[in-house]
Amino acid sequence: MPKRIPIAAEGWLYILPFIILAAVALLIQWYIAAILLGAIAAFLLNFFRDPVRSGSDRHVDVLSPADGTVVQIKDVPDGEVWPGLTRQISIFMSVFDVHVNRAPISGTITHYRYNPGKKIAAFSDKSSAENEQNLIVIEGENTRLAFKQIAGLLARRIVFDKKEGDNVARGERVGMIKFGSRVDIFLPSDADIKVKLRDKTKVGLTVLAEIGELNRD
Repeated sequence: MPKRIPIAAEGWLYILPFIILAAVALLIQWYIAAILLGAIAAFLLNFFRDPVRSGSDRHVDVLSPADGTVVQIKDVPDGEVWPGLTRQISIFMSVFDVHVNRAPISGTITHYRYNPGKKIAAFSDKSSAENEQNLIVIEGENTRLAFKQIAGLLARRIVFDKKEGDNVARGERVGMIKFGSRVDIFLPSDADIKVKLRDKTKVGLTVLAEIGELNRD
C-alpha cells in the first residue's frame, strides 16, 4: 500500500468545511455542487500536504527551504539583507507545490522579523523587497544564512513556528505560506551554488549550495 502523506495541521481549518459541505450536497442529491466542493477539498488536501523529507546531513550542504522553481540567482549588496550575505537564490512556489518550509541548515535562529507589505505576484523580483514577509537568520557551526518567507498575490497568511533563540535541525519544519508565494535565501559570497535557473527544488531534499567557514565582520 502507498504511504499516506501527512497533512499540515494548519490546513484542516480550510479542508474540513469543504468536505462537510460536499457530503451534505451529496446527501441532498445536489450532485454538481457535491462534485465542485469535493474538487476544492481535493485541491486543498494536495496543497496542504506535508511529506516527510530527509535530505543530506552534511554540515556544508544548504537544503532548499521550499518546494518550487528557481526563478533568480544573483548577487546583492553586502548588508542590504544581512551583513556578509551577498548571494541570493529565489524559489517561486506555485499553488501545486508543497508549501511547508523547512530549515536549510542546523543552527540557532539569531534574528526573526516580520514586515507587512504588498501582494505583488511572487514571481516578480519586486516582491522580494515590497511584499509581506518574514526574515529569518540562522547561525550554525561555522555558517550563517538568512531566508525570507514572502507572501504572493494569493497568499493569505505566513506561518512561522519558531522564535529567536530556538535551535533548528537541517530539514526541520519551521512554518508554511498559505497559497502562492516565494522564498528567498541569502548566502555568503563564497557559497558554491548547486542549482540553476528554472531548476525544480524539493523542500528538505534539494541541495541549493555548499557553504564553508563563517565570515564574521
